[in-house]
Amino acid sequence: MTSPLENLAGPGKPLKAEPPDAKEFAGLKRSGLARLADAANATLSLESRFDLAYNAAHALCLAALRRHGYRSVNRYIVFQLLPHTLGLGPEVWRVLAKGHEVRNRSEYGGLSDVDERIVIDLIAACRSIAAKLDALPLDGGS
Repeated sequence: MTSPLENLAGPGKPLKAEPPDAKEFAGLKRSGLARLADAANATLSLESRFDLAYNAAHALCLAALRRHGYRSVNRYIVFQLLPHTLGLGPEVWRVLAKGHEVRNRSEYGGLSDVDERIVIDLIAACRSIAAKLDALPLDGGS
């Protein structure tokens, strides 16, 4: 039986198969956790906290995907694949999808509609992702 990740890999598809790399996984996780810690710093501007939380989420989700032996061709899909990489449901990936929309409006449209709620929700989602990453076996594979 083909896995959902295998179905999304190949020419013209959003994933590329690439062997997992323990150093890359550790680096992505470390980067995500550092950004997550900084995102919780209430002395920073809301926009900075949002950027840190969003990028923490991306790094942590990418770490999970890379652990399974895949690399994405776009940022968004690492969020959509959380049910398959970490077993996390819509309560997490929908927050990340909302964060991605806010990021895109800001980055590409100059519209900054960051509010405290999205930052709080992104931080909570990141903490859920980090907890799942911490619970993974040390074998480094899927």
